[in-house]
Amino acid sequence: MLIELKKVIPAPIPEEMIEPSEIWDSELRLETGSLVLVSAHSGKGKSTLLHLLYGLRNDYKGEALAEGQSIRGKSRRDWETWRRKRVALLFQDLRLFPALSARENLELIPVANSRAPSHEEMAVRLGMTSFLERPLASLSQGQRQRIALMRVLGKPFELLLLDEPFSHLDEENTRLACALVEEVTRANKASLILTSLGDTPPLPFGRSLIL
Repeated sequence: MLIELKKVIPAPIPEEMIEPSEIWDSELRLETGSLVLVSAHSGKGKSTLLHLLYGLRNDYKGEALAEGQSIRGKSRRDWETWRRKRVALLFQDLRLFPALSARENLELIPVANSRAPSHEEMAVRLGMTSFLERPLASLSQGQRQRIALMRVLGKPFELLLLDEPFSHLDEENTRLACALVEEVTRANKASLILTSLGDTPPLPFGRSLIL
């Protein structure tokens, strides 16, 4: 999915954060199928950027476009359709349900992604098979991150937004997760925007931007 940002400045954002940014107040074009890394310290607006592209925020100046159309003008029904079938977001706070089992959390997606491995296969690859029947509340933060990643990859998307998705994973689990992300993103012929506190996950990013 082609994404264009034209002089976008979210509100409120301090003036001193705008000038050094390669994203805010810039003319930016992210081509279809591109893998983009966005790095910044905490509080620089990484989540704001992804929430803006997911339609959760419209408090910004400038223009954000997806496939040539302004995202600000989308109706609520338009966004519901986009989020079901075209845009997927892994929230930094994961948005999982602690009272449900890991498997039940995975089964909550409204539409399955036919181009992704099954949840069972993803669980094997990420070392999560033995945790699927456990209550989510009993899992570590790293285990929850892997469940959240499996859930977001299990739905259809043309644009995948990942907000610090590996922050609680060790090097080996990050490598396994990145391999799965790359495989499913390529299978979907999708674009990826991934935010990081500064680390560079082992993915073939075509572009790296400082927020």
